Amino acid sequence: MAETTVAELMAELAALEDPKARAVNERHGDDHGVNLSKLRAIAKRLKTQHDLSRDLWKTGDTAARLLALLVCRPKNFKLDELDTMLREARVPKVHDWLVNYVVKKTPYAEDLRVTWLADPDPVVASAGWALTTERVTKNPDGLDLPGLLDVIEAEMKTAPDRLQWAMNHTLAQIGIDHPDHRARALAIGERLEVLKDYPTPPGCTSPYAPAWITEIVRRQSNTAST
Repeated sequence: MAETTVAELMAELAALEDPKARAVNERHGDDHGVNLSKLRAIAKRLKTQHDLSRDLWKTGDTAARLLALLVCRPKNFKLDELDTMLREARVPKVHDWLVNYVVKKTPYAEDLRVTWLADPDPVVASAGWALTTERVTKNPDGLDLPGLLDVIEAEMKTAPDRLQWAMNHTLAQIGIDHPDHRARALAIGERLEVLKDYPTPPGCTSPYAPAWITEIVRRQSNTAST
């Protein structure tokens, strides 16, 4: 039954393939052409089906894996299984959804954060930094913020793109959420100039850490004063 269901879903996803959407997605490293709103509609129809999720993941197809992450039950995964899935998830959107929709909702998030942060594979390490950013904001007790800033200062400039982006996010959140470390976070961002020239659409916040920190702190200050 599960194999038939997977086959039916693969056919449904194939029918939704849009060459224009694929062209846009491929510019971001994502090899699929399925509109994500339509993908979410399928997931809403299926609801939670963890065994089906595992079978969809095994196909290796990007759209199927995104659907798998929407219909899984995060707490049913074991630590080793999540680690294996993360190492298989080389497509940026799959990697991002796995970390944010699944790993963060499991009891293994902290153990995996520590493991991945020290991994020599920059894509795996970027997941560790993504989980670190979450802790910087929501649960900073026990985090060595000066130590994290030391690593960012020493390694972010030359890090591969996805790892650099994740480290930069951590840098920005330290500056935003922790006033005692804000001056140093700003100074590191200004000295390294990572993403300083990143093209940012009008009305959007630049990912350049000093601009990002300054803008979000300004908004928070305005909100607090009203």
